[in-house]
Amino acid sequence: MPWTNLFVERKEPPFDQDEGKDLRKISFAEAIREALDQALERDKRVFVMGQGVDAPGGLWGTTLDLHKKHGAKRVFDVPLSENALTGVAIGAALVGMRPVFVHNRPDFILLSMDQIVNHAAKWSYMFGGKVKVPMVIRSVICRGWGSAAQHSQALHSLFMHIPGLRLVMPSTAYDAKGLLISSIVDENPVIFLEHRWLFKHTGYVPTGLYSIPFGKGAVRKEGNDVTIIGISHMAVEAIRAAAELQKEGIDAEVIDLRTLKPLDTGIILESLKKTGRLIIADVGWKTGGVGAEISAIAAECGFADLKAPILRIGCLDTPTPSSYVLEEEFYPGVDDIVQAARQLLKK
Repeated sequence: MPWTNLFVERKEPPFDQDEGKDLRKISFAEAIREALDQALERDKRVFVMGQGVDAPGGLWGTTLDLHKKHGAKRVFDVPLSENALTGVAIGAALVGMRPVFVHNRPDFILLSMDQIVNHAAKWSYMFGGKVKVPMVIRSVICRGWGSAAQHSQALHSLFMHIPGLRLVMPSTAYDAKGLLISSIVDENPVIFLEHRWLFKHTGYVPTGLYSIPFGKGAVRKEGNDVTIIGISHMAVEAIRAAAELQKEGIDAEVIDLRTLKPLDTGIILESLKKTGRLIIADVGWKTGGVGAEISAIAAECGFADLKAPILRIGCLDTPTPSSYVLEEEFYPGVDDIVQAARQLLKK
């Protein structure tokens, strides 16, 4: 069944207020599951494949029991052959299906880079737009149970570099559902990355279908002294940091970009014009990361508005440790953002 006019964008409700009878508070993981469930129900071309999607836990609850409701032909486990199976998903997309392929960790996506970079991202361009590759690749990034160097990497900067791909990194349950629906409907290959620590976060989510447009960030908190851009879970940390900074008389504005490709440059430059100071908090490594690209945009297009150097926050330039104590040192958080803001405001 066509998707046109079956869902609409709507304003995200406040974090602490229920507005509307069709809203209820659910977790980030439940929002992902609901989006998949409704997409599978609405469009017979949609199917979900990936390691463990039919497991008892349903990949942290995001695919729980979907195989029972929609059948094993539409929600199914796959062999450990990432490159080959990504090719299968691309082939299915090329002939009109809409696969959602779950690589439960981005480290495994590296085995599929040939298919993603040389094929999925290129076919539409190479055939003058006459060929579409409507597929979604989901993956879960960052810390969890001591996932260490090979099961927790946030590699979004790699995908941001590739023309032909869309890159989505939601931070709220509302965004998770709306952006996943938009990703499934889109005619391009979409990399959809979910931070493991977000799965239990809750928020108000509409029961019906709705969309969130790509390339449109959100102002999570307005402020005048410093702009904090949070990527994925760091948007949540930025909100917490802003609350701490408010106690010290620092009025921070928090921006959640939501999608990195396309990137909402307008919301970045508009906020920078107001505050004159910029902090970029990322869930990945600082070197060669998303923060560097955003910094370049700010410097190229908003240099006259800068009152202080741009500061980037990211993971330490080392493989991810498995020790809990070392993890605490490795991953940035609220304290790092607060300290950066103090530095910019000389407090």
